[in-house]
Amino acid sequence: MSFTISSQEKIVSKVLIKGEKKTKPQFLYNLLSLKEGQVLDSVTLDKDIVLLKRLPSVGHAFYKVIQKRNNFYDVIITIEENITINPEINFWTTTNNQFAYKLGLYDYNFLGRNITLGGFYQNNGFDTYAINFRASNLFSKKWGLAINHQNWKSEEPLYFENESANYLYNNISFEILGLFQINLKNEINFGINFFNEKYQYLSGNIRPSIPRFLDLDKVLLKFVYSYDDLDYYYQYTSGFKSVLFAQFVTSNNAFQKDFLIAWNDFFYFKRIGEKANWANRVRFGLSSNENSPFAPFAIDNNINLRGVGILVDRGTGSFVLNSEYRYTLYDKKWLAIQTNTFLDFGTWRKPGGALNDFTKSDNIRVYSGLGLRFISKKIYNATFRIDYGFRVSNNSGESKGGFVFGIGQYF
Repeated sequence: MSFTISSQEKIVSKVLIKGEKKTKPQFLYNLLSLKEGQVLDSVTLDKDIVLLKRLPSVGHAFYKVIQKRNNFYDVIITIEENITINPEINFWTTTNNQFAYKLGLYDYNFLGRNITLGGFYQNNGFDTYAINFRASNLFSKKWGLAINHQNWKSEEPLYFENESANYLYNNISFEILGLFQINLKNEINFGINFFNEKYQYLSGNIRPSIPRFLDLDKVLLKFVYSYDDLDYYYQYTSGFKSVLFAQFVTSNNAFQKDFLIAWNDFFYFKRIGEKANWANRVRFGLSSNENSPFAPFAIDNNINLRGVGILVDRGTGSFVLNSEYRYTLYDKKWLAIQTNTFLDFGTWRKPGGALNDFTKSDNIRVYSGLGLRFISKKIYNATFRIDYGFRVSNNSGESKGGFVFGIGQYF
């Protein structure tokens, strides 16, 4: 005896996207894995929603399935678009207490295809500008391109054992990167950066053997691997993400050798109840261990330790933990206000030092503090943050604390 068993599978008769304004509908359709005529698969549909919510132009996305006839179903995806033409305005003080400002304008949905195009002008006593272009889906769903040009100038302290001096640092760079999305969770970027660095002595105590002026042409090979399993619900984030950065820099000069640098950022976010988010970042990095004042890992307010000060030291190795508890006090359709309680921990390997530098108390810094976040739920990346960090570790001569301002979450 034999039996023939047949079952009717649910078939997608139509995929509709609603809510788009500036974004091109065909661009969104091309990103979706679920197509008309395919079997209705909730797992694939859920992945498509995650992908859409990661786009700069999409603040939120959800779907509804409607039966049309027999086993045919329409899938209606509704998106809430972000405003993506954003000004960038920042004010701060530099290492020599110079008032500084930064003015920029970026469109994160240029031509309605989620292309980032923009630039900024910065004055910190010197003129700086940059122009950036990034199109993750320029050639196809998986292949994209990024092009960046920057002319950066800043007065920066360099550290020579127990002495320090301020130099005018100028970096002029041209960069091109290929962007390849392996799948929803995995992506690689790779490319080359041609840049010129100039160091001009300004003030401070340095030994006669230390050059007062350097003019260096360099080439940087860059590789970035990202694993992204984050999910977003307006200002809340859940999941895990890992980003590996690896760079090789070559230079034809007697003072600086070719060097390698690599670091990995690990992120873990957990939503707690309806109003709270626990956010964590761990960064570990190492570079070629030259005993040089030009070590690549900096200790700075805006990078890793809130309250520590501006470019207070450098190292050839870095381990940093940032952990914060975000709680939403106010949440309406267009605005959310969060409080923030944080702990920042960091330790460094000194230039030319050993790995046990990470465990030495003199190299360990701990800061903690409180902050506020004002979050626009309709404008991409429009989070104004203010934090005050105070010193917890017992490091004599270090900053006791200070305010840190910025746009976007700290991490």
